[in-house]
Amino acid sequence: MSSTARTGSRRKGREAALQMLYQMEASGVRAEQAIHLFWANLGSSREGEDFANRIVRGCETEGDKIDEIIRKVSQHWRLERMTRVDRNILRLATYELIAMEDIPRRVTLNEAVELAKRYGSDGSAGFVNGVLDRIASDLGKD
Repeated sequence: MSSTARTGSRRKGREAALQMLYQMEASGVRAEQAIHLFWANLGSSREGEDFANRIVRGCETEGDKIDEIIRKVSQHWRLERMTRVDRNILRLATYELIAMEDIPRRVTLNEAVELAKRYGSDGSAGFVNGVLDRIASDLGKD
Protein backbone atom coordinates (compact mmCIF):
# COMPACT_ATOMS: atom_id res chain seq x y z
CA MET A 1 0.00 0.00 0.00
CA SER A 2 1.40 3.40 -0.91
CA SER A 3 1.87 6.01 1.82
CA THR A 4 -0.84 8.17 0.19
CA ALA A 5 -3.32 5.29 0.24
CA ARG A 6 -2.34 4.44 3.82
CA THR A 7 -2.84 8.09 4.85
CA GLY A 8 -6.34 8.16 3.34
CA SER A 9 -7.22 4.84 4.91
CA ARG A 10 -5.97 5.98 8.30
CA ARG A 11 -7.91 9.25 8.01
CA LYS A 12 -11.12 7.31 7.38
CA GLY A 13 -10.18 4.99 10.23
CA ARG A 14 -9.75 7.91 12.62
CA GLU A 15 -13.15 9.29 11.63
CA ALA A 16 -14.76 5.90 12.23
CA ALA A 17 -12.91 5.50 15.55
CA LEU A 18 -14.12 8.92 16.70
CA GLN A 19 -17.70 7.97 15.94
CA MET A 20 -17.35 4.66 17.78
CA LEU A 21 -15.70 6.27 20.81
CA TYR A 22 -18.48 8.86 20.87
CA GLN A 23 -21.07 6.07 20.75
CA MET A 24 -19.34 4.18 23.56
CA GLU A 25 -19.39 7.22 25.79
CA ALA A 26 -22.93 8.27 24.92
CA SER A 27 -24.55 4.86 25.23
CA GLY A 28 -22.22 2.92 27.53
CA VAL A 29 -21.54 0.10 25.07
CA ARG A 30 -18.19 -1.68 25.12
CA ALA A 31 -15.66 -1.55 22.30
CA GLU A 32 -16.64 -4.83 20.63
CA GLN A 33 -20.31 -3.89 20.53
CA ALA A 34 -19.54 -0.40 19.21
CA ILE A 35 -17.31 -1.90 16.51
CA HIS A 36 -19.97 -4.39 15.48
CA LEU A 37 -22.77 -1.79 15.44
CA PHE A 38 -20.72 0.76 13.52
CA TRP A 39 -19.57 -1.52 10.73
CA ALA A 40 -22.96 -3.24 10.46
CA ASN A 41 -24.97 -0.02 10.26
CA LEU A 42 -22.86 3.06 9.60
CA GLY A 43 -19.69 1.99 7.87
CA SER A 44 -20.49 2.76 4.25
CA SER A 45 -16.94 1.83 3.33
CA ARG A 46 -14.68 -0.63 5.12
CA GLU A 47 -11.66 1.56 4.39
CA GLY A 48 -9.62 2.05 7.54
CA GLU A 49 -11.55 -0.63 9.43
CA ASP A 50 -8.56 -2.42 10.99
CA PHE A 51 -6.95 0.87 12.01
CA ALA A 52 -10.20 2.17 13.52
CA ASN A 53 -10.83 -1.05 15.42
CA ARG A 54 -7.30 -1.01 16.83
CA ILE A 55 -7.79 2.55 18.12
CA VAL A 56 -11.18 1.78 19.67
CA ARG A 57 -9.96 -1.38 21.39
CA GLY A 58 -6.81 0.40 22.55
CA CYS A 59 -8.75 3.34 23.94
CA GLU A 60 -10.92 0.95 25.92
CA THR A 61 -7.97 -1.07 27.23
CA GLU A 62 -5.79 1.96 28.02
CA GLY A 63 -8.66 4.30 28.93
CA ASP A 64 -7.61 5.11 32.48
CA LYS A 65 -4.00 5.76 31.44
CA ILE A 66 -5.11 7.92 28.48
CA ASP A 67 -7.49 10.00 30.60
CA GLU A 68 -4.80 10.52 33.25
CA ILE A 69 -2.35 11.75 30.59
CA ILE A 70 -4.97 14.20 29.28
CA ARG A 71 -5.88 15.40 32.80
CA LYS A 72 -2.22 16.03 33.60
CA VAL A 73 -1.77 18.57 30.79
CA SER A 74 -5.18 20.24 30.64
CA GLN A 75 -4.83 22.37 33.75
CA HIS A 76 -7.80 24.67 33.24
CA TRP A 77 -10.17 22.10 31.73
CA ARG A 78 -11.51 19.14 33.61
CA LEU A 79 -11.89 16.15 31.32
CA GLU A 80 -15.58 15.93 32.21
CA ARG A 81 -16.17 19.56 31.12
CA MET A 82 -14.64 19.12 27.66
CA THR A 83 -17.06 18.56 24.82
CA ARG A 84 -17.60 14.89 24.05
CA VAL A 85 -16.11 15.36 20.56
CA ASP A 86 -12.96 17.10 21.82
CA ARG A 87 -12.50 14.58 24.64
CA ASN A 88 -12.69 11.62 22.25
CA ILE A 89 -10.41 13.22 19.67
CA LEU A 90 -7.88 13.71 22.47
CA ARG A 91 -8.32 10.09 23.55
CA LEU A 92 -7.78 8.60 20.11
CA ALA A 93 -4.78 10.84 19.38
CA THR A 94 -3.25 10.15 22.80
CA TYR A 95 -3.61 6.44 22.12
CA GLU A 96 -1.79 6.94 18.81
CA LEU A 97 0.99 8.82 20.58
CA ILE A 98 1.52 6.13 23.23
CA ALA A 99 0.91 2.97 21.19
CA MET A 100 1.60 3.60 17.50
CA GLU A 101 5.26 4.41 17.24
CA ASP A 102 5.24 4.17 13.44
CA ILE A 103 3.06 7.30 13.18
CA PRO A 104 5.02 10.57 13.50
CA ARG A 105 3.90 13.12 16.11
CA ARG A 106 3.23 15.69 13.41
CA VAL A 107 0.83 13.35 11.60
CA THR A 108 -1.09 12.47 14.77
CA LEU A 109 -1.46 16.13 15.75
CA ASN A 110 -2.41 17.29 12.24
CA GLU A 111 -5.01 14.56 11.85
CA ALA A 112 -6.52 15.31 15.28
CA VAL A 113 -6.76 19.01 14.41
CA GLU A 114 -8.50 18.13 11.14
CA LEU A 115 -11.01 15.97 13.06
CA ALA A 116 -11.59 18.87 15.47
CA LYS A 117 -12.18 21.27 12.57
CA ARG A 118 -14.62 18.89 10.95
CA TYR A 119 -16.55 17.61 13.98
CA GLY A 120 -15.84 20.04 16.82
CA SER A 121 -16.86 23.58 17.69
CA ASP A 122 -15.16 26.82 16.68
CA GLY A 123 -12.39 26.61 19.26
CA SER A 124 -11.86 22.85 19.09
CA ALA A 125 -8.91 22.81 16.68
CA GLY A 126 -6.78 25.17 18.76
CA PHE A 127 -7.74 23.45 22.01
CA VAL A 128 -6.98 19.96 20.68
CA ASN A 129 -3.69 21.12 19.16
CA GLY A 130 -2.53 22.77 22.40
CA VAL A 131 -3.38 19.80 24.61
CA LEU A 132 -1.87 17.24 22.24
CA ASP A 133 1.29 19.28 21.76
CA ARG A 134 1.85 19.21 25.54
CA ILE A 135 1.05 15.47 25.69
CA ALA A 136 3.47 14.69 22.87
CA SER A 137 6.20 16.77 24.51
CA ASP A 138 5.65 15.10 27.89
CA LEU A 139 5.86 11.69 26.21
CA GLY A 140 9.06 12.70 24.43
CA LYS A 141 7.47 11.96 21.06
CA ASP A 142 9.44 13.74 18.32
